[in-house]
Amino acid sequence: MEKTTKDHLIDTFDDLGKDDHKKFKLKLCDRKQEPRIRRAKIEKTEDSLDLADLMITHFTSNGAVAVTLEILEAIACNEHAEELREKTKRSTPVAQPEEVDQKPAPSDLKTVDYLSDDCPEHFTPCSPTFKDKILKEKDKEIYKQLDKSKRKRLALVITNINFKMTSMKRSGAEKDEENMECLLRQLDYDVVKHRDLSGNQMDEAIKKFAQRDEHKNSDSTFVVIMSHGMLGVILGINYDKENNDLFPIDNIYKHLNSVNCPALLDKPKVILIQACRGEEHGRVWSDGVPQEPMGIEADDFVHKEKDFISLLSCTPETKSYRHVKFGTFYVRCILKVFRKVAHEDHIEELFRKVMRCFESDTRMGPYKQMVCKDRATLTKLFYLFPGL
Repeated sequence: MEKTTKDHLIDTFDDLGKDDHKKFKLKLCDRKQEPRIRRAKIEKTEDSLDLADLMITHFTSNGAVAVTLEILEAIACNEHAEELREKTKRSTPVAQPEEVDQKPAPSDLKTVDYLSDDCPEHFTPCSPTFKDKILKEKDKEIYKQLDKSKRKRLALVITNINFKMTSMKRSGAEKDEENMECLLRQLDYDVVKHRDLSGNQMDEAIKKFAQRDEHKNSDSTFVVIMSHGMLGVILGINYDKENNDLFPIDNIYKHLNSVNCPALLDKPKVILIQACRGEEHGRVWSDGVPQEPMGIEADDFVHKEKDFISLLSCTPETKSYRHVKFGTFYVRCILKVFRKVAHEDHIEELFRKVMRCFESDTRMGPYKQMVCKDRATLTKLFYLFPGL
């Protein structure tokens, strides 16, 4: 079996002597370019496997090789660098276009254009000058961001790939999972991952996530769910004609609201859902923003549901598209927009630009798809300030 990029990184780190291994980690700690890895995380690595995992998680496979080469040359391990360069060059596969899977997949999607989209690997970092300017100009209009050295951000990612009905397997969803985890880690969130859950298991996972103590020292959270779906529900892995294995989307807001998750009170909660919402093709594009009724409350109470914003992968009753090897166009657009402009735009503007990707895109032929915002109850502007 041909070795992966991770295997080559492990071999390289194993070949370094004790002193050079220490120098490598020190240099990685001191690296100024974004995305940076916290010193504490680097120091926790116990062996070459841990270090390789950390590199790939933060920089992606290609980025991990590039950063490793950079550091090896900086600590004068040129022979190791050259050997790694040659091995990874030979082992890098050339991606071949495949059909786009959509349940079922239309055969005429322009897959080559879809795959060649300009999606950077890293965020454009936010400058301290810009952050200070925005905070000064807008002040109380912005959600407070905690200091990077003190906060503990968590994000939840649930990905259903393998179903009881083998025909429902979501091929390519592994890439979405990898991309979302990388994106969130680059935004300084520790990611809690689950794969292949039933409806009840999804419900329990979100309940437990809502009770995590880390939220007390956080300033925000992301919840990402990727699976098959129908209007208002996510399908669990045991779904079939006899077994209605479903997770109601409303339960996300219920478990994370002010009553059940007080640790996230007045903090932005971003919900990203990649799933079909019906069987129709999205011929009409629209921005659906159903507002939940909210009564007027006395001053000594808090709003039961507030500070949420959601971006769903398609409009009601329509399908969502996925490539069987490279994942969904939805996730790819989020990566592209966030990495390019999150250093200067707040979350609602980022979502608008993701929507623009779908509005102006001609690569999906007649099988239109439009993401839409939902249950937007943010009362302030939420800036991610990547790198800060």
